[in-house]
Amino acid sequence: MRRWTRHPASVGRARSELQKALANWGLHAVEDAALVVLSELVTNAVRHARVPSGREIETRYVRQADGVRIEVHDAAEERPAARIPGESGGWGLGLVDKLSDRWGVDDRDGVGKAVWAVVTAPAGDETQWRR
Repeated sequence: MRRWTRHPASVGRARSELQKALANWGLHAVEDAALVVLSELVTNAVRHARVPSGREIETRYVRQADGVRIEVHDAAEERPAARIPGESGGWGLGLVDKLSDRWGVDDRDGVGKAVWAVVTAPAGDETQWRR
């Protein structure tokens, strides 16, 4: 698990960490989708998690047989809700839904929540897997 400040620069840093993990695991087939999903989840935590200053965002990446589970933890109790996309945003959870096999929200021990998504390689895409 890695901790990040609630700052927009944390999105790029978290992406870099996930990209390294995916390369180490040979999960090249899921890289593009996983990085977009992570970006959306961390961006949502940075923008919408109304918490006292000093609270950090945590990310966790768990390798699965055919992909990766991405978790973004924050200290806000409010659950993410899809919005109607428009000029001011609202596209994030729609992208997460489209690019992941499944996603959801879990309570954490203590305060806050964990928003997670599982991204797997498309069936028949084994040619992009490298070991």
